[in-house]
Amino acid sequence: MDMQKIGAFIQKERKQLKMSQSALGEYLMVTDKAVSKWERGLACPDIDILKHMALLFHCSISDIVNGSRTVLNSQCFNASATDEAISDADWASDVEVILDYTSTQSISPLLYGDNLEHTRGCIYSGLSAELLRNRKFAGKPGRYGCAHEWYAIGEQTFCSFGTQGEYLSFGMPYTRHAEGYRMHRSHERNAQYVTSYTNQTAGIGQKDLYVHGGTDYEFCIAVHATVETVLTVRLIGGDRSVYDSKTLVASTGDWQEQTLILTASRDDAEARLEITFDTPSTVMIGAVSLMLKENFRGMRLDVIEQIKALGIRLLRWPGGNFAGEYHWKDGLLPRHMRSPLQSYLWLETQPHSDGYDFHEMNTDDFIALCREIGAEPFITINPTWNTPVESAEWVEYCNGDETTPYGKLRAERGHPEPYHVQFWSLGNEAGYGHMEGANTADVYAKVVRKHAEEMLKVTPELTLCSSGPYPNQEWANYSAKALADISGVVSLHHYTRFPPFMNGAHRKEDYIALVDAANKENVDCMRVLREQLGDAPVSISFDEWNAWYAWYRPGSVAEGIFAAAFQNMLFQNATQFGVMIACHFESVNEGAIKVYPDRAELSPVGQVFSLMKHHAGAMICALQPDVTATQKDGVVTCTLVNRSYDQTKRFMLNGCGALLSAELYHADEVVPGTVFAISELEVNTKENAMEIVLPAHSIAQIRMQLAEK
Repeated sequence: MDMQKIGAFIQKERKQLKMSQSALGEYLMVTDKAVSKWERGLACPDIDILKHMALLFHCSISDIVNGSRTVLNSQCFNASATDEAISDADWASDVEVILDYTSTQSISPLLYGDNLEHTRGCIYSGLSAELLRNRKFAGKPGRYGCAHEWYAIGEQTFCSFGTQGEYLSFGMPYTRHAEGYRMHRSHERNAQYVTSYTNQTAGIGQKDLYVHGGTDYEFCIAVHATVETVLTVRLIGGDRSVYDSKTLVASTGDWQEQTLILTASRDDAEARLEITFDTPSTVMIGAVSLMLKENFRGMRLDVIEQIKALGIRLLRWPGGNFAGEYHWKDGLLPRHMRSPLQSYLWLETQPHSDGYDFHEMNTDDFIALCREIGAEPFITINPTWNTPVESAEWVEYCNGDETTPYGKLRAERGHPEPYHVQFWSLGNEAGYGHMEGANTADVYAKVVRKHAEEMLKVTPELTLCSSGPYPNQEWANYSAKALADISGVVSLHHYTRFPPFMNGAHRKEDYIALVDAANKENVDCMRVLREQLGDAPVSISFDEWNAWYAWYRPGSVAEGIFAAAFQNMLFQNATQFGVMIACHFESVNEGAIKVYPDRAELSPVGQVFSLMKHHAGAMICALQPDVTATQKDGVVTCTLVNRSYDQTKRFMLNGCGALLSAELYHADEVVPGTVFAISELEVNTKENAMEIVLPAHSIAQIRMQLAEK
């Protein structure tokens, strides 16, 4: 291995992309000093970095190791064969657009997909209307016997956990799993026991809850006690003033669910909920709930309104990685009775909720949400822990009529009409170490074939999507191609290592190259996978894409520009590479919608989605770099992007009709925390032409009447 030759190759490729050492380091998540060492031949990148570097440079890992290109592979493909390759383009140069109203091609609505995975802040502190944390007492008890996130009330209060197999005289924990649960998890089923041996006040509480003044909250508790015990439930302000107080009776015997309404006097971000009693007793609490009385099947109405604004047309659920932790039949249990689900890898899916999901959404809720926002459902099965028969039963629950056992069950639960779920994914990211189950292509294919065969017996016309670590030639050969007769779609996931931290001079000048490199990287993923699939009749589902770590940082205008450029690139390349489906990952609290205790609002990425949704299902008038123009219902919509950090960009549109509206999305900066300001855009019109000048790093949308022929 010639280190000097490798270093010279890296330096040459970096300079061709007009990237500084710092910018390349940002992209690869290393320091500029590490890049400097590589280029001086003092060190060599490890294999994981070489993989990302190869995608960035549009070459193979062998090319880097050998220090020279064996195959020139730098072309960025476009839908039109006449389009020039995008390489070191001057994004601030003028663009001429000729609107063509004779095209018979449209932009598929299935490219406007998104994910709704039970991960991080998407459900918990996001879509869910629940205020309480750890409301089902998952995990191990804390130092004083209380569940994590709760505190004990009373100096002589004794708190402990009741778990499966313990305290049999009091019965089993309230939460449980449905039939067929086989996952190897722990500490999912607990009840909080609170004991007092005196007449002093005892109980548990939770603090730092955000409540709205004058708003009703529904409180629910599953409880019983050793002796009949009066419980007092208080909603208390941060200053310890009591907003509301109600009582209920915990009886002996079996678990009982009881509900009451609590109202806050004012907005308070430090409110508390306390549950107390004043007599000697042991009170067993199985689950507690506190949520806004006004909700949509346990979901926040304000978040749903923002989801509607995005124009999502296909929604993938319950994951993602969480699909491997999900047991669909648990959703047949009442919401408060469903056991928490421990994540396989604690930090992978549930880092914000102590490693557990509290199963706030079941199949019926998901379908209701899809119908509310106008999206097709896309369900991921769990082929590792569910049997093929259980996967088929899930299909039957969704699609069977009342003459089938599970169709009848769905009808008895209040949903007589079949859900007609067309799209199903055969697991998620099979072959990666963070997923349980089959880790080799041939074994995975054998396992999911059995699931697919049983599912297709229920609904023969399903669209099935196989999984894997794509692009990967071995998996293409022994999984995607092997399953082509039964699964006509294969999943592709790619997260762009695009750091939106352009707050230094050297980073600002590299801004264009970073956005361009991100697009080339995603194009290469699609191109390579298509080449690996060969002539196999398999379409691509690009069902997870985003900027890497978008879920752990504030949004930015830089990411908004990236999202617009990505979608424009996707529209240009979808037909050529056979991309049937595309799903952003994911909108709620991970890119497009920012959810706060008191409100929900669109991020810059969400603002972009709200613009791009007008192209869904519309006929194509023009597709070229940074230009998407479509027409639908007599209205032409043109979305224009200026990627340049510091230069204006001029667009000339030809074949225009009468102007209806022109909006400009712009910002002074692109760093984290920035959002687009929206204003009216000045358009110079002359006969059937329009001239638009966009300021730096901005997006415009022009809407006009369809020009007369």
